[in-house]
Amino acid sequence: MNRAELADFLRRARTRLSPSDVGLAEGARRRTPGLRREEVAQLAGMSADYYTRLEQRRGSHPSRQMLGALARALRLTDVERDHLFHLAGEEPPRPGTSSGHVRPGLLMILDRLHDLPAAVLSDWGESLAQNTMSVALTGDLTGVNLIRRWFTQPETRAMFPPENHEKHARSHVASLRAVTAARPDDPGPAALVAELRAGSGEFEELWQSHEVVVRRPSPKRFLHPVVGTLDLDCEVLLSDGHGQQLVVHSARPGTDTYERLELLRVIGLQDLSPTSS
Repeated sequence: MNRAELADFLRRARTRLSPSDVGLAEGARRRTPGLRREEVAQLAGMSADYYTRLEQRRGSHPSRQMLGALARALRLTDVERDHLFHLAGEEPPRPGTSSGHVRPGLLMILDRLHDLPAAVLSDWGESLAQNTMSVALTGDLTGVNLIRRWFTQPETRAMFPPENHEKHARSHVASLRAVTAARPDDPGPAALVAELRAGSGEFEELWQSHEVVVRRPSPKRFLHPVVGTLDLDCEVLLSDGHGQQLVVHSARPGTDTYERLELLRVIGLQDLSPTSS
């Protein structure tokens, strides 16, 4: 691990970004250009203290997951991401495998969709990035595999009506089967299949049915604990060659859901859960 070069690269990548580049408010005038250290840490899901130590050449060896999060937070290109991995003494993700790296252009689009829930997912269920509206709709799922979550944490299905659960389960399994067939040498999807076949009888039964689908635009109903039922249109935009999808939810103007989605935008991430008196 080259601590000096890693610190310099992180610092230079941070100073070339403005808050608006990553969907943050500009706030008060800044004495120095670029993002603050705590803003990078927030975007990467790590402590500000740990990120500061990395820039000060004092940090411990970052994990591969942490390096991927930093690459997304700093809007690095594929080449820059690989350089970051090399500086940390890690091999970059191999071509043809799931890297979890989201291209800067795709993240920029995500940040601009400030009034619609939008997220970047891998084609095998990894939640790679969300905008604020997406977090307000589903909670923070960054770094979570939605297929694993569906079959190992049944309580999380409460955000969808019970009559839709079978449809979602079948769709998850069928799309995962399509991915494993298309990329048989990708260890991520293969390991997930092995884990769920061993740990979930429901998954195994659906896997044996050998259905194959890919995610398509479709209506989807959510049960939100604050604003109520949301009947949303789901659009899926594919990122060519990266195995990633930009999933955007919207409501038709003039509907109750449109008004509720607007309320959700206003509420944002406020904690409206009841408190004991």
